[in-house]
Amino acid sequence: MEHRSWAEPWKIKMVEPIELRTRDEREAAIERAGFNTFLLRSDEVYIDLLTDSGTSAMSDRQWAGLMLGDESYAGSRSFYHLVDAVRSVYGYEELVPTHQGRGAEHILSQILIRPGDVIPGNMYFTTTRFHQEHAGGTFVDVIIDEAHDPDSTHPFKGNIDLDKLAAVVDTYGAERVPYVSFETNVNMAGGQPVSMRNLADVYEFCRRHGILVMLDATRALENAYFIQQREGGYQDRSVASILREICSYSDGATVSSKKDNLVNIGGFLALRDPELAARARSLLVAFEGLHTYGGMSGRDMEALARGIEEMVAGDEHVRARVGQVEYLGNTLIKAGIPVVRPIGGHGVFLDAAAILDHLPQEHFPAQALAAAIYRDSGVRGMERGIVSAGRDPGTGENRHPNLELVRLTIPRRVYTQSHMDVVAESVMAVYERRHRVGGLRFVYEPEQLRFFQARFEELPA
Repeated sequence: MEHRSWAEPWKIKMVEPIELRTRDEREAAIERAGFNTFLLRSDEVYIDLLTDSGTSAMSDRQWAGLMLGDESYAGSRSFYHLVDAVRSVYGYEELVPTHQGRGAEHILSQILIRPGDVIPGNMYFTTTRFHQEHAGGTFVDVIIDEAHDPDSTHPFKGNIDLDKLAAVVDTYGAERVPYVSFETNVNMAGGQPVSMRNLADVYEFCRRHGILVMLDATRALENAYFIQQREGGYQDRSVASILREICSYSDGATVSSKKDNLVNIGGFLALRDPELAARARSLLVAFEGLHTYGGMSGRDMEALARGIEEMVAGDEHVRARVGQVEYLGNTLIKAGIPVVRPIGGHGVFLDAAAILDHLPQEHFPAQALAAAIYRDSGVRGMERGIVSAGRDPGTGENRHPNLELVRLTIPRRVYTQSHMDVVAESVMAVYERRHRVGGLRFVYEPEQLRFFQARFEELPA
């Protein structure tokens, strides 16, 4: 069969103007921001690939839902629409709505983790690990070794290593492991998926040892697509049915709805155990809001329910979403740019350690590369390396992750392929003069989650 081009399964109804600032203006902006792309103003950014969190374009049906949202303080019909959507698509009976994913992470950590507990997981995520540590636990990475190698083409680099997991249980005892934190489409590894076989094996192992499995199902839809494309026996299955099977190998999930679910705010904790859900709702009332709205308005819940239904209405949406990411990634690979391979689901991750191999990790090469790309073109990405990893709470020393990356994260239904071409050309231009990019040092370092607000200055040449 001849190769045919594909197109996005939507058409544009409304546009938002963007402006390319001059080189001098961009230089001034990044210096004002302390060389931290998080501290740039949005109107100083041309193409914004900082994150796919809350940056998607909602559909006409979702916008219509905003007008139909029920703002009743208790018992909102929009809440019950959301409950039905989560039960139908994800398969969890108990829903605890939160303002976004980290609200769900906080509540889950508080109800399950006791001081001294150990939480194994397939690579850390910044806010997830923070909440686990804040509750008195310790995160232990049990992801397969291939996940730490940007050049490995393993199709499921998000998988948990069963031997590593077993070693944690043997060392600490199952009673000190409240749950396994199992992320789908692992963000910090480059948007890398988990196989269904691995999900099933981990769930069975945990059942034998009396340990819960809690998914971070924020990007489980993209993970389902990769299973359809890469794992035997799933090629003829719908992404919706694969997603439902993914969730079946768990006892619950935290979800930031600002990603797969196509909304600008919102999230939830989903559980199977009614008693556990009751404990979660007690904390929800204290920290987020009443159990029938959590941290969301009625209109937010209505848009979210519709987004959940929309994302699985057919496979075309996720195929186009991942396809745009792969388009950018493959363009850079053809140009010889070092990136994490295979291309992940939500963004292209530049291998900053390889691109700026003249900079030691202590000079923050990923932070410097993100700033250099913004200077070149007004494209905003973000650091995912030593700055994001933070400091060890015991020693106070910088953690040194194997991956030193710049994430170019693509919002859903927002940019065209032409925008991706502009991004690729900018990365290529910076790569051509990569040896001119110098290192950075802290001038302000927050104690927690420093990558959000830290400020830097350039090291002397």
